[in-house]
This record gives sequence, structure tokens and C-alpha cells, in this order.
Amino acid sequence: MELGRRRERPVLSDSRDTMRSMSGELPPSLRDVVGFQRGILTAAQATGAGLSKELLKSRVRHGRWQRLYRGVYATFSGEPGREAVLWAAVLSAGPDAMLGFRSAAEVDGLTDEVSQLIHVMVPAERRVRAATGIVVHYSSRARQARHPSFTPPRTRVEETILDLVGTASTVDEAVGIVTRGLGRRLTTAGKLRAAMRQRSHLRWRRELTELLSEDMEGVLSVLEYRYHRDVEKPHGLPRGNRQEPGQQDGHRVYRDVEYKPFRLVSELDGRIAHPAQARWADIGRDNAAVLAGLTTMRFSWLDLTTRPCEVAAKVATVLRQRGYTAFRPCSADCPVSRVAVPPKSA
Repeated sequence: MELGRRRERPVLSDSRDTMRSMSGELPPSLRDVVGFQRGILTAAQATGAGLSKELLKSRVRHGRWQRLYRGVYATFSGEPGREAVLWAAVLSAGPDAMLGFRSAAEVDGLTDEVSQLIHVMVPAERRVRAATGIVVHYSSRARQARHPSFTPPRTRVEETILDLVGTASTVDEAVGIVTRGLGRRLTTAGKLRAAMRQRSHLRWRRELTELLSEDMEGVLSVLEYRYHRDVEKPHGLPRGNRQEPGQQDGHRVYRDVEYKPFRLVSELDGRIAHPAQARWADIGRDNAAVLAGLTTMRFSWLDLTTRPCEVAAKVATVLRQRGYTAFRPCSADCPVSRVAVPPKSA
């Protein structure tokens, strides 16, 4: 059985009928353990409760149980559910093992992808012979990183985020990991800052420190990060309110960046394709902004990644018309320098 096979979506529970059918075959002392571990049992747990190794082999031989890894069994027939597979991987790595990196991100909802490989973390002083389909990570902070109660055992979401940040090849990738955790309300900027302080070595520390600062509060996407970093900050634009709530047809909507005193909204669209339904939703939001007395400007991923100075100049033009004059060009040839400051009235 290929335990690392990709699924379309994670299955995080096993059949209750399967669980009930296999529970009658176990001594009472093991039933709760097996139920808790989604039908997975180790040889050490079984023999510790009085089952013989010959009995384990017999149940596998007759197809009633399955051997998933060395010393790890599924106490039922049929394909294991996703959570049973993850439990088996953790138990195969021995004491103090836990899910980490992409596998911890999967069960916490930090990613929607199901990795073919299962990532397991163990304390640095241990050595584990990794089974097929399992990647073992060694960490001197494994015990501090472990969540005290979540199951299957896994790293705290802040630790998972920072571990994945360490594997990011670009700052956009690192920012995307952090903002996804924040946007899905899996953690907070304060908790991430506290977790960062516990690490003497952390890739992208400077960028993450800025991202998690109070000035960046409300930034929930790579595009919003780029808008602040490449448009607002270097061009002296005022700091907009991010994810500002508004109303549309009696429902609450959120505007990406709103310059309240100047009645201006910047909407940032990171989609490459723009389905008709999403397009009409954007139009509806823009119309609602007009009814609220706001002007909306829209900028794409291409705008922000290839011509941020032009974006800044467009925003500055509207801000100038509404009384803001503190913007500045980021360089001698920046188009913001061509945004004329209105003459002072006599």
C-alpha cells in the first residue's frame, strides 16, 4: 500500500463502522488507545497490553489487520483514512515524534495541499530510520515546538509557519506563508513575534519583522505587503487602513486599502484569471464604494511587481487633488516627481 499517494483533499476521519468492528477484537485496555489513534496501534502498545507477536502476525496474515510500517499496524482492513495514515507515520518515528512542516500545515489548515511525503519532526538527539514516504526532520527545539494537546501530535502553528518560512526561496513565498496563517486566523502577529524571539537563526528575519510590525497590521497577502513596501513607504504616501470594513447590499465587505481622510480606496487583485463571477463581485464592491462617497482604484499583480512607481504616481495624483502633498519620488526618474503640487492660493 502506498501511504504517500496524493489525494484530492485530506480525509481526517476513519469510518465509524470500521472503528466499531475492530474494537471488539481488542482487550479493553487498548480500545481507547486505538480509538484515539484512529485505528492505529504499535507493536509495543499491543504486546504491553498482553497481545502476543504471533497474534499480530496472524491477524495481518488473515487480512484482518494491516502492517503499515515496521511495528505499526492498522487494526482494520480497507484503505486507511488520511488521519490514520498520519498517525501511523508519527508512531513509526517513535517517542516524542510529531508532524511538522508541510504535514503539520496540512492538518492545521495552513495549506490546502496534501503532500505525497509525510514530514515528521523528532528531537535532535534521536536517530530514526525513515520509512518510505516519510521525511524526518531533527530539531533541538522539537519539544518546545510541540503543541501540548492537538492530535495527531504536531508542531504549534507558529513553529510550523517559521519552519516553512525557512524553506522559502523568495521573500514573496515567505510572506505568503505568514499572511496565509494570519488571514486564516490560525495565529496572530504577536504570537509569531514571540516565536521568532525564541530562534537565534531565522531566514528572512528582517522582512518578517517588518511584516509583523504595527505599521503592517492588517496586511493579509503578498500583494498587500508589496503595496506597502514598494508603493506607500518609498513614496511617502499616507498609511492606508487595511481590510477596512464596509457595506454592500446589507453585507459586510472588506476594502484592501482605504485612505479615509481622502475618500480613496486601492483594491489589489492578485488573480491571473478573472472569472466572471469574481469580476461582477468586484464591480458590486466598487459601486458600493461610490455610493459611500469613495473613489476606487484597482491594481493588478503585474502593476505592483513591474511598475510600482507608476502605481504610486496614480495614487498620488488623486491624493494631491484632495489635499495631500507629502508624497515624494523614490529616485530622480520616479514618475511621482511629475505629480505637480497645486499652487498655494493667494
